[in-house]
Amino acid sequence: MEKLEHQLATTPTTSFDAALELIDRLPPDDQEAIIEIVRKRIIDHRRGEIADNAQATLQAFREGRASYGTADDLRRELEA
Repeated sequence: MEKLEHQLATTPTTSFDAALELIDRLPPDDQEAIIEIVRKRIIDHRRGEIADNAQATLQAFREGRASYGTADDLRRELEA
């Protein structure tokens, strides 16, 4: 029974836990490489989101659904 309880306590409950457990088993250099790869992927993903938002904003502007102005213009519009 104790063995089963130990296995349940140490068995990852999610894929996230499983990934962390796997990473813990890697040498420090590999762990650092994973960190850098994940960081770069996050940056690339965010860059794609920014590009998509920029395209949507340009399209809205072309269609007359967007306007532009200064921060003071925005503040006045929000207060109105």
